[in-house]
Amino acid sequence: MTSDPVPALPPPRSLGDVVVLHDVRSRTERRLVHEWAEQAHPAAAVLSVYDDWSADTLDDTTLLVPVRIAWSAPPRGSGDVLAHLTPRRPWSIVQPTLARKAPRSVNVIVGEPARLAALRRLFSTGHDGGGSLEEFVAHSAVLAADRAERRLIGDRYKVPRRMAEQIAGSGPLCRKIATLAETTGRPVEELRAEVRDHLNELVAVQSPAAIDAYRAVLAPMHARAWNVHVNEDRLEHLRHLNRSHALIFLPAHRSYSDPLVLGEVLHAQDFPRNHILGGNNMAIWPIGPLGKRAGVVFIRRVTGDNAVYKLALREYLAHLASKRFNLEWYIEGGRTRTGKLRPPKLGLLSYLTRALDEGRTDDVQLVPVSIAYDHLHEVTALSEEQGGGTKAAEGARWLARYVLGQSGHRGNAWVEFGEPFSLRQALDDAGEGTARLEKVAFRICDGINQATPITPTALVTLALLGARDRAMTLAEVRRVTLPLLDYLARRGREGPAASLRSDGVLADTLNQLVEVGVATRFSGGPMPVWVVRPGQHRVAAFYRNGAVHHLLIRALVELALLELASGEPTDDPLEAALSEALRLRDVLKFEFFFPPTAQFRDEVEAELKLIDPTWHEHACTEAGAMRLLATSQVLVAHRAFVLRRAPGGLRGAAVQGPGGRPRRRGLPRRVPRSR
Repeated sequence: MTSDPVPALPPPRSLGDVVVLHDVRSRTERRLVHEWAEQAHPAAAVLSVYDDWSADTLDDTTLLVPVRIAWSAPPRGSGDVLAHLTPRRPWSIVQPTLARKAPRSVNVIVGEPARLAALRRLFSTGHDGGGSLEEFVAHSAVLAADRAERRLIGDRYKVPRRMAEQIAGSGPLCRKIATLAETTGRPVEELRAEVRDHLNELVAVQSPAAIDAYRAVLAPMHARAWNVHVNEDRLEHLRHLNRSHALIFLPAHRSYSDPLVLGEVLHAQDFPRNHILGGNNMAIWPIGPLGKRAGVVFIRRVTGDNAVYKLALREYLAHLASKRFNLEWYIEGGRTRTGKLRPPKLGLLSYLTRALDEGRTDDVQLVPVSIAYDHLHEVTALSEEQGGGTKAAEGARWLARYVLGQSGHRGNAWVEFGEPFSLRQALDDAGEGTARLEKVAFRICDGINQATPITPTALVTLALLGARDRAMTLAEVRRVTLPLLDYLARRGREGPAASLRSDGVLADTLNQLVEVGVATRFSGGPMPVWVVRPGQHRVAAFYRNGAVHHLLIRALVELALLELASGEPTDDPLEAALSEALRLRDVLKFEFFFPPTAQFRDEVEAELKLIDPTWHEHACTEAGAMRLLATSQVLVAHRAFVLRRAPGGLRGAAVQGPGGRPRRRGLPRRVPRSR
């Protein structure tokens, strides 16, 4: 049996001035605590945090020592086989045998002791809104034991307890309830009871046993489907930030498996487990019961005008931020149906911003996250929904079908973390005004896009879709992909798609698209050819759209050069090209996420120099602009956009981003010819 040493403190007046406060769940654990107390603090009183006791019976100098029993596997090779086979919270019926035959699996966890006088002072200054001193002492003891236990089991099992009671009894919330009572005319006690009910519905705990069970039970949803790749160097930077700030992970949402894949990556790297905020449509059995005990916060998808529920959610989020718990939610509010990022939802971000403005937390670090896949089983259903189909309701049958669909291997998944940034600094940069939060949200989305790798599937579907309905040989696909890879390499964006430089990988990628039903291969001619299968263009576009934003600036530059060549001569071709690029950005602002204007201008100028460092000497004539584009080795505008001819010519064409709505705005009179 092992124990953490009690920190050295001035001795109390007598041994009777020590009270051991334990947080145990069985008779065996209670016995183990009493045995430890007899050795460490003879004659000390031993109480449970759940006992009915009064602080008035104790002196202010009483030393309160929080204690808990934790179970763990002994070192390998120790011979304690039974301990290796038991869970972190073994059943009560096996605990006596386990304690007798595998004593090294028993750990007495001792939290930091405190004098009753010190706890009384903390209670009077920080908990003026409700609750008793005894409840505060019990809660403090549990938290102290939690902190000590994490030294044994690691940060990934950071455990919040009794949180609903703590939030409901806090002074700030009680004052807000009083204000709400004045506004609505409802009794304070009625509102307080309703807030407490909502908090009990919302608050998630992180039970080590439940976390392990959650991971094991839901593993069939993702474990076999992909080989997961992650940039561990970026994770080290995040680990350093996490020592002083809470991290808010904001991933793109492409699959139901996203939180499971990301959770396994962070678990393997020993990060504290995130509180995952998601819709209560996923609170089905067994995801709901296990998830709530593994840190998943199920939020109502429709709250309407329920001000009390919104208050409870806002206070819970502020509490988590104040305690520096890492959070995770999907800023799009749902899975993409087109492969592009959806417009961001601002609700949770606004709640977090309010917590910052109220001084509930100093700052948090926002972390854009991209999770990209070679292939997704659910993309066909997403495509049907995009075409007007009905979304299948989540339930037991749905879950069974989903697990069955995930039983086969579907290639690779890449988890990439964008550059984290301070929420406080981002708000300052955004300035005041109604668009303040939107600017921060767009910065998050742009960060996700920048972090998204270009997968082999994305680049090959880009090539196939660019040929419209014409089939392509392997050599023709190579003639499209190799110049694109060279271009992306010059920009440092090649990523996983670099493997397509091998003809074997290129052919395998095409054949994988055939296997999953996206493409068709015809082998009856002199050489095989591939084409997007009829009815599968939306599915192919889903994969293509995951990378098309990396070509967006290049496409705008191509169109700007054409407009520059066909317009009036100018003494400042750079300013003319920037002006046209900004106009086109305005055309497409509802289809794509763009960086801030200053950064956008810098990227356009860099792209022009990438085409030709002396581009401005040639761009003022139509022949010169055409020569610039003809010698650039790669053209992408016709692959990045769908250009539809309208009456009056291309000047009045409709521009359609992939999977988006038409924008009837002006384009250059000429567009690059398809290669």
